[in-house]
Amino acid sequence: MQDEILLTPRRESPVEDMDPFSSPNEERWDFVLVSAIHEMGSEKEIKRKKFLDELNKKGFTIKKIEDTKLFYGVRAPQHIFWKYQCFLANTNSRQQNSSANQDIPVTTRIRVVHFILQNTVTSDLEKLHDLMKKKVFEAAFPLHKNEEIRQILKKKWARWRVIFKEQPIEEIRCYFGEKVALYFAWLGWYTYLLIFAAVAGVATVVAGATVFSSSQVSKEICDANDTIMCPLCDQNCSFWLLSDTCTYAKVTHMIDNEATVVFAMFMAIWATVFLELWKRERATVATDWDLYGWDEEEEELALHLINNSQHEPQLYQHSYFRSTIVLILALLMIMVLIGIAHALVIYRAVAMALFMQSEVSLLSKHADTIAMMTGAVLHYLTIVIMTKVNWHVALFLCNLEKPRTFSQRENNFTVKIFIFQFFTNFSSLIYIAFFLGRINGHPGHYVRIAGHWRLEECHPSGCITDLFIQMAVIMVLKQTISNIMEYLVPWISHQLRKKQKSPRKRSMMLGEEEEAEDPCKRQWLNNYELNEVNVFSLFNEYLEIVIQYSFTTIFVAAFPLAPLLALINNVIEIHMDAIKMMRLRRRMVPRKAKDIGIWLQVLEAIGILAVIGNGLVIAITSDFIPVQVYKYMYSPCTRENHTSMDCSTGYINNSLSVFRIHDFEPHTKVFPEFNGVQIKTCRYRDYRNADDYTYTVQFWHIFAARLAFLILFEHVALCVKLIAAWYIPDVPQKVKNLILKEKHSNLQNELRWVMLWKVPGIDRFQHPSALEPLFLQKKMISKIKQKVILLMEGLCPGFPSKLC
Repeated sequence: MQDEILLTPRRESPVEDMDPFSSPNEERWDFVLVSAIHEMGSEKEIKRKKFLDELNKKGFTIKKIEDTKLFYGVRAPQHIFWKYQCFLANTNSRQQNSSANQDIPVTTRIRVVHFILQNTVTSDLEKLHDLMKKKVFEAAFPLHKNEEIRQILKKKWARWRVIFKEQPIEEIRCYFGEKVALYFAWLGWYTYLLIFAAVAGVATVVAGATVFSSSQVSKEICDANDTIMCPLCDQNCSFWLLSDTCTYAKVTHMIDNEATVVFAMFMAIWATVFLELWKRERATVATDWDLYGWDEEEEELALHLINNSQHEPQLYQHSYFRSTIVLILALLMIMVLIGIAHALVIYRAVAMALFMQSEVSLLSKHADTIAMMTGAVLHYLTIVIMTKVNWHVALFLCNLEKPRTFSQRENNFTVKIFIFQFFTNFSSLIYIAFFLGRINGHPGHYVRIAGHWRLEECHPSGCITDLFIQMAVIMVLKQTISNIMEYLVPWISHQLRKKQKSPRKRSMMLGEEEEAEDPCKRQWLNNYELNEVNVFSLFNEYLEIVIQYSFTTIFVAAFPLAPLLALINNVIEIHMDAIKMMRLRRRMVPRKAKDIGIWLQVLEAIGILAVIGNGLVIAITSDFIPVQVYKYMYSPCTRENHTSMDCSTGYINNSLSVFRIHDFEPHTKVFPEFNGVQIKTCRYRDYRNADDYTYTVQFWHIFAARLAFLILFEHVALCVKLIAAWYIPDVPQKVKNLILKEKHSNLQNELRWVMLWKVPGIDRFQHPSALEPLFLQKKMISKIKQKVILLMEGLCPGFPSKLC
């Protein structure tokens, strides 16, 4: 039984299908279709035959190899690519693949063939996507070929030894197309600029670490051996000393100091500079790759006409009804995500109460920290689960909108999935940063969940500590567990597929000689054993890094080490993605692009949110403003000229309010004795009067200062961002001048043609001034004739012997 069959008969004019510069024995296939072996006459077998017949009608060469599956190699006729070049006026297209001796790059061949395969319609009005849903075909993929450029990428990119070397962007473009190359160029640029942000973040922490021993606030907390604080729970909780939080106070001062304000302003400027410099880099790359004038919509229309000359474009449409439905459903999804954040709040409140009452001393002593850390782990698990839910919901909403093109569908999906992921990742952080400890009431009048559990309070060392712990846990878990799973799952899947799909060996008869195996068979099987890729494979990588960018910028004032963690992650991520693409996954269908698309607008929105978020963190979450108000309005320095005194002396005592223990709620059980001393009053963090527990004047002074700082910080930061965006042009002058010269040169050539044909009385075939344009004219006419003849041969075989 033979396992190789050429389904397409030999043509009389093989020039259409064969590469004239390749050896006759070398076969080149653009795509491979894989199908299970169906019974003869079955519905699936009939549908498969109909689809292959449609490809035959379009002039495709098809080769069948039978093993445990049926493999169909597909090669498009050359006239399809000539039509593509004619439509897009791409006669001087650059060679993108050094191993391709054809007029058109391999990446373009794959893209064109993929489009035709996806849009070929059978007599049953079914496309390849429908047939794959019905299991008529199991897979369709381009091949990883043993090309020189692939070996270069394996050696210089897809290995851990070159982790600190520059990426071969040009080679990536030649093998995977412009869209993938732009992703890695952007990721590399982002990673490079993260070095400066990481250094600034580490400097901020080091500055806090080197001065915390001399911090007056930390000293007062550590020396507060007689400051008795109110119990942290209602049942069986004792009073405690403020000095017990000495270590936490020192750690908090590492991230909550004057340097944090400067760092937050720096990060706002950094985010703007990063995007502006990337725009310049993108403009340079797009010019070098001859993509500046490329239009995605024009290419899509050209591909439709190549596939079907009778194609009618789908017109732009907008339905206010569908948009309203999508908006309502999106808002409902956002409310669900906010509800999940509320559930995490309830968990922390209940866990805090249970840990406080635990007989295990470790749990009861560190109940607040353990509740916060377990809540952070639970938050990470909800992120993992809701990411999958968000994905399906966003796809459903996109289908409701009925986008006109794939590009429009991708943009709509990007906006929705990012919004959903933003609320999934940041709802809990927003609560911790801006609401935790501010809506829980005060001793004797706590806000309770279901009238029973007290809302959690800020960590005794400060509210910013809770946000620091939450961000640290989430970022560490996301970057370790996610990366491990991102690499291990494809690797294990690949190993299992290799074992399950080993090639079938035909049994040999006695004395029978073994036939030589078709070289295509092993190559196709090896590609089939790799993990599947889809149109959203690159999208996943973008989304992961953009969410990381959000963590790195929006709440970076509370976690200055975020840029450092992001830098370490990205260095690993680049080469992990490279290894997955080259060794563990099938080849992506190359897509053309001249920028990173709508992701740029998403990054700009994140930059604005970063200014607002960091301003709010410093103004509301941090103790920076209360300390400054105390220094300049309530400290001893305002009453006397103490040049040798730290103006923050007495701040801790001033920031604690007094509560009489007989005002506790009736169901609160506390022990009135502490260390053998009868307790009548205790302290808590707030600015309230000791008589009626109303807010003091100082509270309103701090509130006004917080608001003033927030307005000032955001306006200054936004102005600096605008100045930076104006100061750094999006397009380098070199690129602008190059485009200007090309336009001028093109217009000069047009002018020569006009002068050649329009000046009366000149013998264009004899006049010396006409010799140069005549020579150019003859060359151009020759090329145009050749292209027209080849195009007409493709549209109408037998031209010009029979009329079209």
